[in-house]
Amino acid sequence: MAVLQAAQRFPVSTIVFMVALYAVVYMLFFRPQQNQQRKRREMLGKLKKGDRIVTIGGLHAVILDVDGEVLSLELAPNLRVKADRGAVSYLRNKKREEQPTQLSTTPPATATTRPPG
Repeated sequence: MAVLQAAQRFPVSTIVFMVALYAVVYMLFFRPQQNQQRKRREMLGKLKKGDRIVTIGGLHAVILDVDGEVLSLELAPNLRVKADRGAVSYLRNKKREEQPTQLSTTPPATATTRPPG
C-alpha cells in the first residue's frame, strides 16, 4: 500500500518531463558552447607565420614566429611584441581585394522630368 501511495505522489511522467527538460537545456546552452570552444581550439592550433590576427585587446598584428604557446607579433613596422597564443581573438586572413572603381567617360543620362500638373 505504501509503494502505491509513493507512486501516486511521484508519477513517472514527472521523471520523463525532468529528463526531457534537461535534454533541452543541454542542447540549447551547453552544446553550442562546446562547439565554439572546439572551433577556437582548432583556430589557435592552426596559427602560422604570416597570419593576420586580432588580439583580445583589439590589437591588429601579423604573426612573425610561432614558438609553442608564444607568438611573435608585428604590430607596426619595427614594432614587435610577444604574446600568448590564448591572446588571439580571431583571424583576419581574408584579404579584401580592393578593386578601383572605373569612372565613366560618358556623362550620366539625365532624367527628364515633367512639370507637375
